[in-house]
Amino acid sequence: MPTTTVTVNLTAVLETLNQILTAGVTITAIALFMYASGFNWRDRIAQTFALILLCVVLIYSSETIAAISVQDHITQIWLQLKWTGLVMLPAVYLHFSDVVLTLTGRPSRGRRRKIVFAVYAVSLVMAVLVWFGITVGGLASKKAPMFYLERNQVTYWFGWFYLLVMFLASTNLIRATRRSVTSTSRRRLVYLLAGAAIPALTSIIFLFHGNRFFASYPDFFWFISISLASITMPTLVVMAYVVSFFGMPWTDRAIKSRLLRWLLRGPFVVAVVLALTTIVRRYGLSQGDPYNEYIPVVMVASMLILQYLITIFSPRLEQKLFWGEEKGDLEIIQSLQDRMLTKKDLNQFLETIVASICDQVQSEGCFIAVYDGNEVESIVSAGDKSVLANVPMVSKALDSIKKASKEDKPILDWGELCLIPLLDAVDLDDWQLLGICGFKQPKEELEPETEDAVRLLTERANLALQDRHLQKHVIDSIAMLQSEVDYIQDLRASTSYDRRGLYQSGVREANPEIFAWVRDAMTHYWGGPKLTNNPLLSFKIVEANLEDFEGNRINALRAVLKTAIERTRPEGDRKYTSDWILYNILDLKFVQGEKVREVARKLSMSEADLYRKQRVALENITQMIVEMEAEHSE
Repeated sequence: MPTTTVTVNLTAVLETLNQILTAGVTITAIALFMYASGFNWRDRIAQTFALILLCVVLIYSSETIAAISVQDHITQIWLQLKWTGLVMLPAVYLHFSDVVLTLTGRPSRGRRRKIVFAVYAVSLVMAVLVWFGITVGGLASKKAPMFYLERNQVTYWFGWFYLLVMFLASTNLIRATRRSVTSTSRRRLVYLLAGAAIPALTSIIFLFHGNRFFASYPDFFWFISISLASITMPTLVVMAYVVSFFGMPWTDRAIKSRLLRWLLRGPFVVAVVLALTTIVRRYGLSQGDPYNEYIPVVMVASMLILQYLITIFSPRLEQKLFWGEEKGDLEIIQSLQDRMLTKKDLNQFLETIVASICDQVQSEGCFIAVYDGNEVESIVSAGDKSVLANVPMVSKALDSIKKASKEDKPILDWGELCLIPLLDAVDLDDWQLLGICGFKQPKEELEPETEDAVRLLTERANLALQDRHLQKHVIDSIAMLQSEVDYIQDLRASTSYDRRGLYQSGVREANPEIFAWVRDAMTHYWGGPKLTNNPLLSFKIVEANLEDFEGNRINALRAVLKTAIERTRPEGDRKYTSDWILYNILDLKFVQGEKVREVARKLSMSEADLYRKQRVALENITQMIVEMEAEHSE
């Protein structure tokens, strides 16, 4: 039986592997460029790092495409584009190092900036001259072991220029590393120094394309190229990781998690799919089949499998790598979004409840009214809409319902309606009315089983309202803490490498404690415990107005609030346009005391949008009161 001998061309294998890794560097650089420009584009370090990635993309992508081009003039264009990126790389590196050194508290006094401009000018001139065959010559006639552009005397001097500028950039990065005072910042800058050094050094190999030694030993050339491309990819990731910390108000955990997710979903998947399809295509060519029918199958299958594996295992990988001892707290926070009961979720659940109650009691109509204080926040109904005409709206009626509910009557008779109060215990002897379930009086007395079913349904509705009420308090607390947390995170990010930011003056957007006081005072603008016991009464701006109000602090505080409100009023007669929205909300809702529904109707907006705009208006008032207090303290 004849045997088939399979010969393996080592040079061809190494060349294919080099193309795969070169394409992998390109993909990684493009993905990191998108990451840097998408998350932190306003930061100068992110901008200069993006320029480095752009040069790397030009170098490696052009190298990859030139290697597979079959027409000489196309190959030459791609190699010229590669040299354009290579010529600009030292200038961009020097710019990057200057920005890093400036961030650590060593700004340029003019000399470093002039050097950066000069290097940029020289690099731009040499980049333009690439396309005229001056910086580097034309396409060589033979591979050595791949196509390259002929070197000349200008190319020789550019090599020395490249090394000199990279030395200056390295000096700046070393100075920045030495200036760091904390172990964390020093460790990150060491990572940055090492990560920046590798792409700069590996790019030197492109200056030696066409070297006689490499032409004589092509396997050694491909081995060197493969090794350099292999270490360039992870070092670019290290640089992106360190750069992400500059100026970003995120926690370390969030930065690492975002970067990991993007690397897995983006460059990892693309690189693996490209590698597999390239191998399958090359195998088909070796067997004399220029188009292999397995290429689309491998491409689709590998993408689906990789995405599936990432979806399954990436959360566990993040927990293992980044969560540490805080795993329990972070699991609760992470699951909060999925378990949060929104207003829409609540209404959908209550719609199911009222429909079930209608079926149980065979009533023509049923409703559940949700209350915020003594105001109706929303109403969910089923069946005959006329039942809504009897929904209790007046405060006295609500107080009567609360009192009647203490008599252990599960279902209250209320004219044509049967009412079931939905309560939440505030104290041992006090209950808060969260809502009321009502339906038309049935024609016949309810059976015990039906009454038990209605009681069970209303208990579930009551539980949902209690959860929603508790979650609203949690959301309000988080919202109040948000500005303070953002302020601390901004300080943490801006002072990680330069502590002078800790001593710079600055005011937070809105003090959450003062915001709460202002909100309470506005809620009881015309009287109530939130106004009479408000800490704002001790403010100096209130004391300054005491003489005008015969020592009455309540009236003095009300005048301060009125002054702050009037400062938000645009010029001219009142209108109901967008520029008057904040003033109209403050005046109609708090000063004139109109109901939320009526204010929303007048301003032509939804109640949810009204509440969002109301918070903005109260934040403006808070900031004005803080400024007024500061003026009286001087």
